[in-house]
Amino acid sequence: MNRINAIITAIESFENITIVNFEAAGQPMRMMALELNKSLVVGSKVTLGVKASHIALAKELKGQLSISNQLSATIENVTNGKLLSSIKLSFGGHLLESIITRISAEEMDLRIGEKVIALIKSSELSILEER
Repeated sequence: MNRINAIITAIESFENITIVNFEAAGQPMRMMALELNKSLVVGSKVTLGVKASHIALAKELKGQLSISNQLSATIENVTNGKLLSSIKLSFGGHLLESIITRISAEEMDLRIGEKVIALIKSSELSILEER
């Protein structure tokens, strides 16, 4: 599980859905939640979690996407297995891992030191703990 330290910057609720905005390493992030701990308020420091298989990667991204979390990151390591590749990313002092298919990694020609965009849907992000 990837862990990202963040601060809550906004909370908006309607009926049983809540959208929570964060700042993490100077970049905005957003989470969609069905239930939110009532102790969490704007300014709360939290640790966010996201599975490695839920982080997609993009190079030379142009245009608009509906994916809320588009994090500028640098590739630190690429490990290719038989079917999957583990891509280690540096994002504002955090080390993240993205698991993608080996074919995708090869087609993207991912290289150490290269800049990419880590894409995380707001529904794939969770709050692991309050700090």
